[in-house]
Amino acid sequence: MSDPCFSVVIPAAGIGKRVGADIPKQYLTVLDSTIIEHTLKPFIEHADIQRVVVSVSEDDQWFAHLKVATHPKLTVVKGGKERVDSVLSALKALPETDYVLVHDAARPCIQSSDIDKLMAHARETNSGAMLAYRVRDTMKRSDQFNHIKKTVDRENLWHALTPQMFNNKQLIDAISGVQQQHLITDEASAIELAGGQVTIIEGRSDNLKVTQSEDLLLAEFYLSKFNSLVKEKI
Repeated sequence: MSDPCFSVVIPAAGIGKRVGADIPKQYLTVLDSTIIEHTLKPFIEHADIQRVVVSVSEDDQWFAHLKVATHPKLTVVKGGKERVDSVLSALKALPETDYVLVHDAARPCIQSSDIDKLMAHARETNSGAMLAYRVRDTMKRSDQFNHIKKTVDRENLWHALTPQMFNNKQLIDAISGVQQQHLITDEASAIELAGGQVTIIEGRSDNLKVTQSEDLLLAEFYLSKFNSLVKEKI
């Protein structure tokens, strides 16, 4: 089996209103760089990743002014109204035979070790997979009034992460074949709805998604620690 080619898709057309900022959250600054620049760095620097496609909104005013926007690995396409539309737009700009890692623009703490795990899986099995980490806390299910209905068994329960990696043609066909697009909450769900099986690769729990304002502080803490460890190795 020939070594697969790897590409990355970053859907970045969202607004992210829950953070409460005046600009899309991926353009907020953490440690002197925007969140999306932190997100892109490990993919662009990875020797085995050939192409990175970023989907931005039609009226995006920020990405083109970032230093990373001119990187030779990077292509920018127009995103869509929903995340799945932005993902599909980017996928169509890539070769169908590539294995594509789809990663959230607002997950700036992704580590190369987790990227390597996904790639190793593709090489060993010729199949896709997704990152996730095990649920550690007691889980409750409520009704619409926030009254607890039941305690959910956390055994074999996982927090979904990104990247999620699949063969490009398989993922395009899966997304395109779903009649009710609102059912697609991530790439793995599209594969599931198409009848495919998705393998979980256990990833790092510090691969957080910036959603609330307090997540910015946590992202800054993790990135500071990562930078310190890199400097110590040098």
